Amino acid sequence: MDPWIELDEDALRQYIDAKAVFEAWESARAKAAEVRGGMLWRTTKGREYLIRTGVDNKQKSLGVRSETTEDMYSRFNARKEAAEARLKTLAEELDRHRRLNRAIRVGRAPDILVAILQVMTRLNIAEHFIVIGTHALYAYEAAAGVRLQERALATRDVDLLWDTRKRLQFASRMKNLDLSMLDVLRKVDSTFEIRDDQLFTAVNAKGFEVDILRREAADLDPHPLQLTDDEDDLWAVQARRENVLLGAPSFSAPIVSVTGRMARMTTISPAAFVDFKRWMASTAERDPLKISRDRLQASIVEELANRFRLGV
Repeated sequence: MDPWIELDEDALRQYIDAKAVFEAWESARAKAAEVRGGMLWRTTKGREYLIRTGVDNKQKSLGVRSETTEDMYSRFNARKEAAEARLKTLAEELDRHRRLNRAIRVGRAPDILVAILQVMTRLNIAEHFIVIGTHALYAYEAAAGVRLQERALATRDVDLLWDTRKRLQFASRMKNLDLSMLDVLRKVDSTFEIRDDQLFTAVNAKGFEVDILRREAADLDPHPLQLTDDEDDLWAVQARRENVLLGAPSFSAPIVSVTGRMARMTTISPAAFVDFKRWMASTAERDPLKISRDRLQASIVEELANRFRLGV
């Protein structure tokens, strides 16, 4: 007997349609980002110059007014208008699919998980984190069009592996946003607080936890390492073999929450997940209560990947 249930035809069809719209929205969002900011004419010492303005208020002169710069101005504004119109239309269509997803019960990922992924995407920091651990199963089951055994998914915390190889880019982005990582989580739920006994864990009023993990210090990584300069922000905890996960092939899929909301989850390949879970189950310090679940998850993901050719 399979350790999963395949989505019924209506739910599977709806996920396929919603996924297509979601991916079109992602593409439109990327194109709209290329034309963020604007262009304007500015007169300096009697001559007009074309100025490119950025969302960070930075400005750059593109040259004196001429046929070339006038053409640049016209083409930019045409691109910007078209990109923003397309993004708006797709956002509206995506919201329609959110309602359909909920009505047909397409998704079952925790709403807070999807909300966290959405916020990180909106702030352009998602590329700095990889979802690992039990919550990765939501990406695998979505890609396969199935629902895994409930007991394989039971957990109240999500592990985010921070890529410290890009820590300088991350620090720069967070500084521009004027946010700490705790601030980011509080955009989802204002009750998130850092645990006094685990400075790498934020927990909300309902007991949902977000753990920030990092690879063991290497290549001149600072240690200990806080995510931002905010003294009240989260710290990242070193975890064994996380460097292996950072180097593993990635796996990505749009996941759907119980309320129909969608977000892209980036995690590790199913093969890397299986290897890591089996290694964890074999370590002497592993919590005995979690060993059986480690083995169950490894077995299920291996079978799922083979059956549906995930990560191939």
